[in-house]
Amino acid sequence: MTNILLLSDTHGHMDNTILKHVQQADEVWHAGDIGTLAVTDAIAEHKPLRAVYGNIDGAEIRASFPLHQRFDCEAVSVWITHIGGYPGRYNRALLSELNEQPPRLFICGHSHILKVMPDKKRKLLHMNPGAIGKHGFHQVRTMLRFQIDGKEIRQLEVIEISR
Repeated sequence: MTNILLLSDTHGHMDNTILKHVQQADEVWHAGDIGTLAVTDAIAEHKPLRAVYGNIDGAEIRASFPLHQRFDCEAVSVWITHIGGYPGRYNRALLSELNEQPPRLFICGHSHILKVMPDKKRKLLHMNPGAIGKHGFHQVRTMLRFQIDGKEIRQLEVIEISR
């Protein structure tokens, strides 16, 4: 069983509240708009990190992290990207691969809107953790915590932090 903390859109912000949740996870996944390598360095000091760059991230972050990450966590295939859309409104640049090789878990950020929803057509679960940074229109900062146990994705929790 792997305990995952999923976050996105830090926009350079890191604080002790986020790090408290980092310390409770087995792995941390970041869905882009990191803002500064200080954010990912702080996370990586505590736990293994998987991250992708987002549209606000500069050359240094783009040299450190890919645009897409595809991997398996236990028996769950995962795809993390920043601008992915959601079921019924996916990023057109990704549609071909999503149709031909859909992951079991598709994760993106960008919108600052927390969404977890199934895509029955592609038999995948879509997750967007919202935004945990302080930059943006969101009123509540959010992250997701969940477990992967073999083929199962379970124990999904929304973590809310007021601005």
